Amino acid sequence: MAVVTESTMTEAATYWYTRFYFQRALGGIYAVGFLIALNQYRALVGRSGLLPMPLFLKEVSFWDAPGLFWINQSDAFITALASIGLAFSIAAFVGWSDAFGTTVSVGVWFSLWVLYMSFVNAGQTFYGFGWETLLLETGFLAIFMGPTTSKPSVILIILLRWLLFRLMFGAGMIKIRGDECWRDLTCMKYHYETMPLPGPTSWFFNLLPDWFQKSSIVFNHVVELAVPFFYFANRPLRHTAGILTVVFQTIIIISGNFSWLNHITLVIAIACFDDSFFTTFFPSLGLNLGAWTRSMGLTPENMAAATAGSSIGLPSPVIYVLAAVIGVLSIKPALNLFSSRQVMNTSFDPFHIVNTYGAFGSITRVRNEIIIEGSDSLQGPWQEYEFKGKPGSLSRRPPLVSPYHYKLDWQMWFAAMGPYNYNPWILNLVAKILEGDRPVLGLLEKNPFPNHPPQYVRALLFEYHYSRPGENTWWTRKKVDDYLPPLSLKDPAFLQVLESQGWL
Repeated sequence: MAVVTESTMTEAATYWYTRFYFQRALGGIYAVGFLIALNQYRALVGRSGLLPMPLFLKEVSFWDAPGLFWINQSDAFITALASIGLAFSIAAFVGWSDAFGTTVSVGVWFSLWVLYMSFVNAGQTFYGFGWETLLLETGFLAIFMGPTTSKPSVILIILLRWLLFRLMFGAGMIKIRGDECWRDLTCMKYHYETMPLPGPTSWFFNLLPDWFQKSSIVFNHVVELAVPFFYFANRPLRHTAGILTVVFQTIIIISGNFSWLNHITLVIAIACFDDSFFTTFFPSLGLNLGAWTRSMGLTPENMAAATAGSSIGLPSPVIYVLAAVIGVLSIKPALNLFSSRQVMNTSFDPFHIVNTYGAFGSITRVRNEIIIEGSDSLQGPWQEYEFKGKPGSLSRRPPLVSPYHYKLDWQMWFAAMGPYNYNPWILNLVAKILEGDRPVLGLLEKNPFPNHPPQYVRALLFEYHYSRPGENTWWTRKKVDDYLPPLSLKDPAFLQVLESQGWL
């Protein structure tokens, strides 16, 4: 058996570097997810959180929400699982998970999947988004990828492309079927101002001329509706499709904060490229493939040994069974892609092995923001609470946070779309502020009552618009309505509501 070298890898479709970079990048995404859980999960769904996990688990069965929190729901257990997940993620990111053979590789990736599934399934509203299930589906496939010293499976690469196809094509179909602004090419007129969490460049994207905004929608439709079919084409077309997907996702990342949705799409898109792409283009970019990959065990000797069968990954029958399972579970998501009643970001099994995806099927035309204020008197003065990511202060520049994610800020965007009874957790948020709850206050950027909690908290609804060039603020706003009246923990009616929900 000839030794596999970089020169011979350009002659046939092999996936040593493809798998290597996919695993490293996915480890990084997992690390972000567990870091968010470590910092925010207790305040959101811990025992004294905004949506306490123990109350939720009393209403469902294990098979509705499988995970490790059926063992224990304490805040200490949450911290322990998030810390373990973060440690394993770092091991995957630096390559330790795949440098010690098949058993260690499978064990680390399986543990990451089970740990993160536990957080998602108990996370309720705050974990009900497509990027969560996308990480789980991608992470499930990673379990079977094998260590650095085993031959990469072409079947796993094809399964990743199938995931990428459903992700991109589903997003395109939900748009073309949904809001008419995607068909008349006017969605970008509103999108940059009304997206959930604008970034520092969103204001500038909003100023771009009409021809650019319409052209960007045409590009969106091409990349999401036509390009995905070329993920399964021959090498030049497949590489081109991968490059277009990378460019498209990078532009979205630059334009706003969308958690790690676009970042993990880039990770999955690595499957579009085989080793010939990396060995041809990366050295020309001044990147040294050799030093880093060889330090993780990706050497010509190991490649040759794995190709000869002396370094074995998972047995072929396991991979065949996996492909069959994915095929069966893909039936409903595939039918959903072409259904006139297409749903997006939905799981068809509690383990989130194969899901359906989609984003921004409709575009909000007007941005409303909930502004929470506190006071020691009904007569005021009222002082505003500032969130970490969502618009509040008119002079504050929108932050760049992705792939990190502020889950409470994102939910506040949804809460502003309707009355509070559609998002009852916001009443518990008010109660936590009135109590001076430290974990919940830690989710906020500015607490105007650092020495004692206020006696009253209210919420106002404002309509926000970007400022115009030359003005000294990022936003302008006008009051629309009262969202919540002044509430106090001395109010018997408010206490009765909290008690009825199990929050007291």
